[in-house]
Amino acid sequence: MKEIVVQKFGGTSVADTDKIKNVARAVIREKNLGNDVIVVVSAMGHTTDILTKLAKEITPNPSSREMDMLLSTGEGVSIALLAMALQAQGCKAVSMNAMQVGIITEKIHSKARILEIKTERIREHLDNGEVVVIAGFQGITEDFEITTLGRGGSDTSAVALAGALGAKRCDIYTDVEGVYTTDPRIVPCATRLEQISYEEMLELAHAGANVLHPRAVETAKQYQTPLRVRSTFKLDNLGTLILGVEQMELHKPVTGVASDLSQLRIVVCDVKDNPGTAAVLFDGLANENISVDMIIQSYARKDLNTNDIAFTIDKNDLARTKTILEKLKPELEYSNVFVDDTIAKISIVGAGMIDRPGIAAKMFRTLASLDINIKMISTSEIKISCLVDQARANDAVEALHKIFGLDCDEIAEVKGDLPDV
Repeated sequence: MKEIVVQKFGGTSVADTDKIKNVARAVIREKNLGNDVIVVVSAMGHTTDILTKLAKEITPNPSSREMDMLLSTGEGVSIALLAMALQAQGCKAVSMNAMQVGIITEKIHSKARILEIKTERIREHLDNGEVVVIAGFQGITEDFEITTLGRGGSDTSAVALAGALGAKRCDIYTDVEGVYTTDPRIVPCATRLEQISYEEMLELAHAGANVLHPRAVETAKQYQTPLRVRSTFKLDNLGTLILGVEQMELHKPVTGVASDLSQLRIVVCDVKDNPGTAAVLFDGLANENISVDMIIQSYARKDLNTNDIAFTIDKNDLARTKTILEKLKPELEYSNVFVDDTIAKISIVGAGMIDRPGIAAKMFRTLASLDINIKMISTSEIKISCLVDQARANDAVEALHKIFGLDCDEIAEVKGDLPDV
């Protein structure tokens, strides 16, 4: 029985017909290695942006249901054209949308999660020797409502399909050559990593690295499906392999540095210092599907029985958050709300940080030497994040990348062979 490889191609990889033909060649190349191939594609180029603009020209507040109906059409164009390109090059292929496959999701528009993938029809086509080209980013509810998976949805579609089918590997093709120690646009001597763990990639994704969406990495980790991030335009470059930390050799405590400029900080001032106050605040945000990242509750002012609660959210959620806070004001009894949209989250990530003292101190000392003030701190076993002024974000990334030995002329060579996937 042949092994299955899932390939995912993003919008830049299928931006025009010439690029679609190039993708077809990459697919055929993989099939000629003796694998069954499933291809997941995004909408062409800026199609999603164009469709969104059209909707906003009709109404400033289109319903989420109709937006899903509209945006899901983009992938339909891509899968049909790619199937045609494969057929034109002598490769048997068939395109399928989420309804035809049976990609079942929650009944939540614009941010649905996959609940189940029916694999019967896919396997029938694979058994017939066909490449199956599947629309990413979209799903369908049990009562046949079209949904979309939100940001990074095509990556999530590809990884979920790979897990459901027990694929040998899932290759994420994009316009970069892999995962780097930091953004090469900030640090030109950033180094492409040959391998990285699910845990590290997940933390980097949450910290602002835009190579993979966190949900895709979470799904890969759940199924223990190896991922490769590689370039559509440099097929001989194997990119970066993402796999379990137990399969890796750890040579440095810090694997990468990330910056996230998409967040803002909110401080709810003079909240009553009573049991359950934080629960009321964050339940209100959760009920509206607003994700909170960093949280700090200040030391209580005993004379007033109050304290401040600070947290960070995505900038796109600010208007809804303000509405929720206004509704909760009678219950929280806060004095005012302070919004700081000039912050950046700077993070260092590395599985080698576990049980190695002094990493946090080294990070803080490095920032202090540049007179960069830290506004908030959060930590996990393999990540340390700090909020700093947005204007100093690049300075912080460059300094941390160097101090932890990640510059290209300082990277230690990875010893041993990479796992055979």
